[in-house]
Amino acid sequence: MKKILIVVLALVLAFAMFAGCQKEAEQEATTEPVVTDAPAEEVTAEPEAPLSGEVTVSGSTSVEKIGLALGDEFMAMYPDVKYTYQSIGSSGGVKNANEGVTILGTASRNIKDSEKEYGMTEVVLAYDGIAVVVNTDVAVEELTMEQVQKIYLGEITDWSDVGGEAGEIVVVSREDGSGTRGAFEEIVDFEDMLTATATLAEGNGGVQAKVAATANAIGYVSFTYLDGSIKPVKINGADPTVDNVLANTYPVSRPFMIVYHDANLNDPTSEFLNFISTDLAKEIIVEKGGIAVD
Repeated sequence: MKKILIVVLALVLAFAMFAGCQKEAEQEATTEPVVTDAPAEEVTAEPEAPLSGEVTVSGSTSVEKIGLALGDEFMAMYPDVKYTYQSIGSSGGVKNANEGVTILGTASRNIKDSEKEYGMTEVVLAYDGIAVVVNTDVAVEELTMEQVQKIYLGEITDWSDVGGEAGEIVVVSREDGSGTRGAFEEIVDFEDMLTATATLAEGNGGVQAKVAATANAIGYVSFTYLDGSIKPVKINGADPTVDNVLANTYPVSRPFMIVYHDANLNDPTSEFLNFISTDLAKEIIVEKGGIAVD
């Protein structure tokens, strides 16, 4: 019996060893080889070429200070870009942009219906107030919109008629084609009815200098031209300030516009149009006396 048991155990052990070897062989035969990807070749991106070219702008003298400050900052960011601003008035700027004389045009007023026919893109750069100003010796501190209208129509001709000391009012206005003049006449409501006795001055700076040097003079300038040489007056009880424009209490305000044909844009000009909506650009606009667009 012992011999028979030993033989049986030997057979069982031999069978188990045979089965294990066969299973291991089958696993080796069915296991798929592991394939590893070859390391990818490193691709080095070509460095972008620095932005270069010209951004040419022409238009409103009221937009000039803001436009030049934005241009200076833009050129500091992109040294290979040349930015130029030609101050020729709103109508001239819109015309230049339409005809491709400059890529961008600026206007310190809403775009006229006749100009909209050009099919240009319109962008509001900022808002501006127009301050009614007088010579520093004029005693009047406040006027109503109706009084301003009648002064510019020639119906009120003496400061004593509006609470001041007796003296003939010297009316100073802007040149034909001025965006500031067009906006002022539209807002005050005397379009194309300016008194024939008015003295015309070129640009905001011209009005500023004329009013400062002329006794009993009255004029109007962009907020950006207010300084100690002239005296701003309240209109309908509100001082000409940015806060009052935003609060809709100061009534004489207008937009600063940029116009262009999309087909005329080059790379630096497209980038400049992106730049003017940045927080940095808004800081510059406010610093130069404009009202930034949200």
